[in-house]
Amino acid sequence: MAANYTELKRHLYRSVKYWLCRPKPPTLAEPFCGPVLVVGSAPVSHKPADFDETFKVITINGSQVVTKAWGIEVPDVSFVQFNQIEGTNTNAVEVRRVLNGERTKKLYILLWRKSRERLENGLKAFKYQYDDLEIVDRYKRMALLDRIGGVKCSELGADDKCSNGINAVLFALYNGATAVIITGINPASGGHIYNQVNLARLHIQKDREILLRLMEQGYPVFTADPTVSESLGLPLWQGKASARRETQASANAEGLTSKGATHLTPSLR
Repeated sequence: MAANYTELKRHLYRSVKYWLCRPKPPTLAEPFCGPVLVVGSAPVSHKPADFDETFKVITINGSQVVTKAWGIEVPDVSFVQFNQIEGTNTNAVEVRRVLNGERTKKLYILLWRKSRERLENGLKAFKYQYDDLEIVDRYKRMALLDRIGGVKCSELGADDKCSNGINAVLFALYNGATAVIITGINPASGGHIYNQVNLARLHIQKDREILLRLMEQGYPVFTADPTVSESLGLPLWQGKASARRETQASANAEGLTSKGATHLTPSLR
C-alpha cells in the first residue's frame, strides 16, 4: 500500500511538473533531411541496403563498436545513458571500454544530474570526444514520446519507459528524418554486442508497444533485421526505392492526401 502511494505521488509530481514546464524535446540545430539509421546494442545487427552518405547515423551507448566495424568512424549523434560515465556495473564498464578513444559529433547524455564539469571530466577519463555535448533530462525525454508517439508517460519504472534506442527513433522522427531504419534493436533479444555476459534487456514490452504504435500511425520506421520484421511486423528495409513504394502504397490505402501524409511519404533519393 505504501509503495503504491509513493508511486502515485511520484506520478502526480512528474505529471504536474511536465505540464508546468512544457519541455521541448531535444532538437538539432540542423534538422535531418534524409534517412536516419539508429543502431542499438542487441547482439545481431545489419548494415541496411543502399546505405550511403545520405544517411545520418545514431548510436546508442556502446553500439558505436558496430558502426566502426562498418567503416563509420564518427556517428552523427550518440545517446549515452548517465550511468555509463561513472557506473561500476558490467554494462557500464564494457561501454566505456568500447568507447575509449572514440568520437561522435553530437553527444546526448541522458538523465545526468551532477555538474557539467564532472560529466566532462568523466568523458575525458576514457578519452571519449565530441563536437557538441548536451544533457537531456527526464522531462525532455518524456516530451519525445508525447510529441511523436502521443503517449504521456511518467517513467515510474523500467516497464513504464522506452529504451534509449526507441527514444533515438522518436528523436530522429521529431528532427525530420524521412525514414528511420533500426538495427540492433530487438525487444525479444537479450545481451549486448559488446560483451558476452548476456545481460537481460529492460523495457521489452514498452519498446514493442511504441514500435507498433508508430507503425500504426504511419511513421516511416523500418528494420534492417529480418527476425525483428518477422516478430513485430515492422517493414523490412530493402532499399530506398522499395521504401518509397511501400510508404506511398500505405498512404494510398489509407486514402490520405499528400498534405496529410507528409510523414508517410519520405523523399528518399
